[in-house]
Amino acid sequence: MKEWDPVLYRKFEAERTRPARELLARLSLEQVEQVTDLGCGPGNSTELLADAWPLAQITGLDSSATMLTQAAERLPHCRFIQADIRNWQADVPQQVVYANASLQWLDNHATLFPHLVSQLAPGGVLAIQMPDNLNEPSHRLMREVAATDRWRSRINADAAERTQLLSTGEYYDLLTQAGCEVDIWRTTYYHVMADSQAIISWLQATGLRPFLATLDETEQTAFLTDYHQRLLAAYPAQADGQVLLAFPRLFMVAVKNR
Repeated sequence: MKEWDPVLYRKFEAERTRPARELLARLSLEQVEQVTDLGCGPGNSTELLADAWPLAQITGLDSSATMLTQAAERLPHCRFIQADIRNWQADVPQQVVYANASLQWLDNHATLFPHLVSQLAPGGVLAIQMPDNLNEPSHRLMREVAATDRWRSRINADAAERTQLLSTGEYYDLLTQAGCEVDIWRTTYYHVMADSQAIISWLQATGLRPFLATLDETEQTAFLTDYHQRLLAAYPAQADGQVLLAFPRLFMVAVKNR
């Protein structure tokens, strides 16, 4: 798959950062020395953590070198590491392990989540936010277009799509069995978008990437045209001409028992 595009990603930075800010607001820790931002991207969420705990060692971790370059330019006082979240081992126990819109790209959460809890100091917090939108038209229509005769041989829709999240009960059991007190909730945001084309612009930086990865530039344009036609029916204009993009997100705050 092509490298992540930080410029495209930051086009909707305010919308992407809002859930990160709201997740952070649910953390009440004061004595914080070590914080890791898993899947830090261009540093928008890392900046929130640095502002919240200016005396802490803030580490941003991401698999994308391009994203990390932007993050380091933005936050030269923070530490950034290129690594796979699944293999990450903290140098020292962490007071906060923070994952905003990153863990949904990884499978085997039954193993991953207890591993992340194990990186926490006693009383430390694992804070997670994940998009839970695979059943929304924005993502369902990607799969439908990829499954048509025109694209079936060029795109493996099953391979391109993210793995469905576990149920809230399953996440609760995973985290409590790993020794945590757990707060879990789901929020649906309704983002005001100029039109359905703006939805495509948003998703080209994230959800559409695996569907476009095997296509050349001409094919990508054709795929997005087919996808856009379906979006028009799924996201009708409001009275003011804009459209509402429903975007459910799942939040978890797990505090490791002392």
